[in-house]
Amino acid sequence: MACLLEAPLRISVLSEVTATSRHYVDRLFDPDPQKVLQGVIDMKNAVIGNNKQKANLIVLGAVPRLLYLLQQGSSSSELRAECAVVLGSLAMGTENNIKSLVDCHIIPALLQGLLCPDLIFIEACLRCLRTVFISPVTPVQLLYTDPTVIPHLMSLLSRSQRTQEYITQIFSHCCKTPEHQTVLFNHGAIQNIAPLLISPSYKVRMQALKCFSVLAYENTQVSMTLVNVLVDEELLSQVFVRMMQRDQPIDMQLTAAKCLTYMCRAGAIRTDDSCIVLKTLPCLVRMCSKERLLEERVEGAETLAYLMEPDVELQRIASVTDHLVAMLADYFKYPSSVSAITDIKRLDHDLKHAHELRQAAFKLYASLGSNDEDIRKKITETENMMDRIVSGLSESSVKVRLAAVRCLHSLSRSVQQLRTSFHDHAVWKPLMKLLQNAPDEVLVMASSTLCNLLLEFSPSKEPILESGVIELLCSLTQSDSPALRVNGIWALMNMAFQADQKVKGEIVRALGTEQLFRLLSDPDSNVLMKTLGLLRNLLSTRPPVPVLLKLLHSLLVELIDQMEHSAAVPSSWHIDQVMSSHGKQIMQAVTLILEGEHSIEVKEQTLCILANIADGNTAKELIMTNDDILQKIKYYMAHSNVKLQLAATFCISNLIWNEEDGEANAMTGSQERQDKLRELGFVDILHKLTQASDPNLCDRAKTAMQQYLA
Repeated sequence: MACLLEAPLRISVLSEVTATSRHYVDRLFDPDPQKVLQGVIDMKNAVIGNNKQKANLIVLGAVPRLLYLLQQGSSSSELRAECAVVLGSLAMGTENNIKSLVDCHIIPALLQGLLCPDLIFIEACLRCLRTVFISPVTPVQLLYTDPTVIPHLMSLLSRSQRTQEYITQIFSHCCKTPEHQTVLFNHGAIQNIAPLLISPSYKVRMQALKCFSVLAYENTQVSMTLVNVLVDEELLSQVFVRMMQRDQPIDMQLTAAKCLTYMCRAGAIRTDDSCIVLKTLPCLVRMCSKERLLEERVEGAETLAYLMEPDVELQRIASVTDHLVAMLADYFKYPSSVSAITDIKRLDHDLKHAHELRQAAFKLYASLGSNDEDIRKKITETENMMDRIVSGLSESSVKVRLAAVRCLHSLSRSVQQLRTSFHDHAVWKPLMKLLQNAPDEVLVMASSTLCNLLLEFSPSKEPILESGVIELLCSLTQSDSPALRVNGIWALMNMAFQADQKVKGEIVRALGTEQLFRLLSDPDSNVLMKTLGLLRNLLSTRPPVPVLLKLLHSLLVELIDQMEHSAAVPSSWHIDQVMSSHGKQIMQAVTLILEGEHSIEVKEQTLCILANIADGNTAKELIMTNDDILQKIKYYMAHSNVKLQLAATFCISNLIWNEEDGEANAMTGSQERQDKLRELGFVDILHKLTQASDPNLCDRAKTAMQQYLA
C-alpha cells in the first residue's frame, strides 16, 4: 500500500512547491508598485540558499519580468535594486541557472543599468554581473561587445569600495586572452587599479592583486609597464614583495608571488633579482608545504614550475630550498590515512581533487629536472618516483598523464637516466601504450620523449624497435600538427642512426618516397631540418671530417649495414643502391631546397647530402650530368658564409677523388670529371680558397687541389 501512495505523494509535494513559486511570480504583475516591491523582497528571501526554488522561479518566467522591472524608468530605485539582488541570487544557483539568465540577456540589461546615477542600484548590478561572469559557462566576450563598457567600468572604480571590489573581480575573470589584456591596458587598467593595492579594504586589495596577475601573464607590454609603476611613492614590485610576507593571508602571498613570477617570465624582472631569488621563490616553496590547503599546494607548485622553467640557476636554488624534492613526494600520498583533516566536506573535496596534486608535482619535477644532471638524479632517487611516473602515464585524468609524460621527458634528457632508471623500469612500455590513443598535446610530449629513448646509447632503443614503432612514427609525420610531424621524423632520424639494413629498409618502405619529399617541402623549417637529417643518415657512408662532425651533431652514419656482405663490398655501393632507386626525386629535392629561401643551416645540410651522393661510384654521375646542380655548388663555394663554402668544397673534393676501388676505368672516370670541373672554373675557385682565412676551408681546398696533382 505504501508503494501505491508514493507516486501520488511526490506529485502532491511538487504541485505545492510549484504553486508557491507561481504565487511569487504572479505578484510581480500586480498593478500596485508597492505590492510588486514587497513581492520582489519576499522572493529574495525565499530563494536564499534554496536552489529548487530558484530553478522553479526561472522555469515559471520570473527572470524576464524581473529584467523588465529593472529596466523600466518608471520603477523606483529601490525596486530596481531589489530586482538586481534577486537576479544575483538566482545566478548563485546551478550552471543551468546561469545559462538561463544569459539566454534572457541579463548582461546587456545590467550593463545598461550601470548608467543610472543611483549608487545602490549600480552596486547591485555590479554584484550580479560579478556573480554571472565568474561562472565558467558565461561567455566572457559579452563584456567586450560594446566598446563603451570598459571605459565606463573604469570610471565607476572611484564610486565606492564595493564598485572597486566587483569591477576588479569582473576584470580578473574576464581577462582570458592577449586581446582582452590589451583592451584593459589601453583603457588605463594599470593606472586605475594600482592605487587599489593600498585600499583599507582587504577584499579590494585582493581583487586588484588578482587583476594584475591576469594582466601580466605572458604579456611583456603590461609587465614592462608594471615594473615602473609607483604606488604611494613605492615601486609596485616592492608592494608585491610586502604582500608576500609571512604575516599576510596565504591567498595574498600566493597571488603576489604569481604577479612577480609573470613579470619575471615576461622579462620585466631579472631572474637573479633579489625579489625573485630571496622573496618570490621561497614564498612559492612555502606554498608546497603539507600544512597548506590542497588548492594552495597545487597553485604554489605550478607557479614555481613556471617561474624557474627557463632558468637553471633558479632550478638549482629551488632544489635545495626547504627539501623541496622530498616535499613533493608527499603530493602522491595525499590524503593519508592519518590525515589531519577533520572537516568531512574538506576531506571529500580533497579526495575528488587529489589528482591535481599529482599533476602539479609532476609539473614541478619536470621543471626542476629540465637542465641539471644532479637534480635529475635526486628526483629519480626520491621514494618510488619512477613507479609513480609510470602509474601517472595511465591515469584517467588527461592532465595528469600530460604532466607525467612532461616529467618523463625532462628526465629523459639525461644519458645516465636513460641507461639506468628508464631501463630498469621499462618506461618505454607505458609510453608506447600512451602513443596509441591520446590527445595531440599528450602525443606531442610522448613522441618527444620517445625521440630521446631512441638515441643510440639508450638501452630502450632495441625493445622499442622490436615493438613495431616504425609505422606509428611514419603516421605522425602525416599529422596536421607541425610538432607531431617534427617528432615523428626526428624519432625516425634517431632510429636510423647506426641501424642495420633491415631497420633502414623498413623506414624507407614505411615512410615512402612521396611522403619523404612532401616533408622536404614542409612549411615548418624544423620539419625540413629533421627530414634532411634523416636523408643524410640514409646517404652517409663514413664519419665526416671533425669540423662537420661538430656542425652536424654526429648525424652521419651508414645507410645500410653490410649484414649479408663481406667487408670487401665497397661502402659507396650503399649510396649507389639508394640513388639508383630514388636518385631523381632526391636530386629534385636538393635542387628545390638550394633554390628556396631557407636558412644557412638547412642549405648546409643539403650540400652535405650532395657530398654524400658525390661519394658514390655511379651516384656521383647524377651530379656530374646535372649542370644546374654544379652551378649551385660553384655558387656556394664562393658564398660569404664559410659553412656553406666548406660543405660545397666537400662536394667537389668527393667528385674529383680518384681512388675508386681499383677498377680499371677509375682513373679515366676521375680524369673526365676533373676536366669538366676545370672547364667550369672550379679549379680557379679552389685555388683561391687555398688562401682562405678559415683553416678548415683552406685545408679542404688544398686536399681537393692535391687530387689534380696526383
